[in-house]
Amino acid sequence: MRAVWILWLRQLKRYSRSRARIVGSLGQPLLFLFALGFGFGPVFARAGNGSYMEFVTPGIITMAIVFTAVFGGIEMIWDRQFGFLKETLVAPVPRLAIVIGRTSGGATVALLQGLIVFVVCLLAGFRVHHPLLLPLALAFMGLISMLFTAIGSVLRDMQGFQLILNFLVLPLFFFSNALFPLAGLPAPLRTVVLLNPLSYGVAGMRAAFSGGIGFDMATDFAVLGAAAAFSLGISSLLFSRIEA
Repeated sequence: MRAVWILWLRQLKRYSRSRARIVGSLGQPLLFLFALGFGFGPVFARAGNGSYMEFVTPGIITMAIVFTAVFGGIEMIWDRQFGFLKETLVAPVPRLAIVIGRTSGGATVALLQGLIVFVVCLLAGFRVHHPLLLPLALAFMGLISMLFTAIGSVLRDMQGFQLILNFLVLPLFFFSNALFPLAGLPAPLRTVVLLNPLSYGVAGMRAAFSGGIGFDMATDFAVLGAAAAFSLGISSLLFSRIEA
């Protein structure tokens, strides 16, 4: 347990010391927020779907969480290159404790980044219609953070990072309901969206924030939780095979 706390605190210290990383991670979400939120807003409203800002904000928060979590996998590569990973592996602690500590630390960092974007969205005009459901929104954000931090933890080199980013993370994000509603989608694309676990995280967060139309919240939580547990299990299995 002590090893878990040490690795968790180490991730937070890295985050707090890197102001450039904090500011840099805001660039892409804010670009999408203002370009899409205000650019597509009138079109979305004329289609009878209400405020696009309210619809897209959970997706923008998800974007900040997802990319922060996955980019945290680069730290694993650096740790291996500079020897810190080897020192961790030879320590007399279970490999599972190391995985949990690193993953929970990276997930906390991603969650904090999502909260920063959430505050910016509030300043840009987003409004929460169900304040009492904010803890549920936070829970969905935490599960998304855990899911993608575990995905990022399987990285072994920069080539693997490009592979996971372009063929897993980006498709999971863009083929979710983060940027567009399910209504009116072609049947094949709708099926892809429904099979995507991230869709359930975004839908659950959207429902918690503003009561937006989505899946049943219990289903959202169950699917996202199962996906996070599965990815953490795969990450633990692969990490256990790393030689010290």
